[in-house]
Amino acid sequence: MNREALLARLGERPLVCDGAMGTMLYSKGILLNRCYDELNLSNPALIRSVHREYADVGVDLIETNTYGANRVKLSSHGFSDFVKSINEKGARLAREEATGDTLVAGAIGPLGKPIAPLGTISEEEALSHFQEQAEGLLNGGVDLFLLETFVDLRQIRQAFEAVRSLDASRPVIAQMTFGDDGNTPLGASPEQIARELTKMGADVVGANCSLGPQMMLGIIERFSKTTTTPLSVQPNAGLPEYVGDRVIYLCSPEYMAHYAKRFLEFGVAAIGGCCGTNPAHIGAIVGVVRALSPSRAPIDIVVPSEPRPE
Repeated sequence: MNREALLARLGERPLVCDGAMGTMLYSKGILLNRCYDELNLSNPALIRSVHREYADVGVDLIETNTYGANRVKLSSHGFSDFVKSINEKGARLAREEATGDTLVAGAIGPLGKPIAPLGTISEEEALSHFQEQAEGLLNGGVDLFLLETFVDLRQIRQAFEAVRSLDASRPVIAQMTFGDDGNTPLGASPEQIARELTKMGADVVGANCSLGPQMMLGIIERFSKTTTTPLSVQPNAGLPEYVGDRVIYLCSPEYMAHYAKRFLEFGVAAIGGCCGTNPAHIGAIVGVVRALSPSRAPIDIVVPSEPRPE
């Protein structure tokens, strides 16, 4: 897919992206100390099953299980020599479960360590790490790239330059993460992020993770007043709570559906979920998008008139 084709599709109706991969794997008994990205090689059937569950609720876009599949993060698990194979396999697994015109997005997250002077990784090294990951994803056949959960504009810029250096025509969705003060962890405002991601040349700009839908709505509103570039949003299912030794997210599918409608009112072009979301949450979002879209038959859903606070 080229950039013009993605923009044309976004003009038809909003894309529904899938939800969390890690949450699903955790729910299936995979411990948090495992390298989730490496499961592309050691347990491909499990990864395919998660992709299939999201495909079955009608998503338009499936993300590869490669969020942390860069050399820096993989080295902490002893898999630094498998960067390209993990990414290529991740793309192929997603492709196998992408039915019809479902898109496959190559997921790229931050390196896990800051760029100098905050850390010891140079911008040149960061660029090289992201290029290595992106090459594997391209070999696996992704339609576009999704840069997500970045906190540092400099690092997401290196990721963007990496994918564009390998394929200038492949679309890129660029998303940053925000705290409950409305800024990124490094202090950048939504307006600054929207301007910089637009200036960088991302085809879609947005926010994901960290916040539940209620708080994320304010971020997207501020984005919408700053840029005319298509917007994306993938909020968490609220804030996590610990119940015993389990991490629980409390937002219901109906609650996510309520806010999906609110996001669409701000013209969001791509919407999905992040940590804590599962196929039930995403299926509820699919119902909202289809109900509001003239190109698809509506699905009856129930949304709460007074959603409970996060």
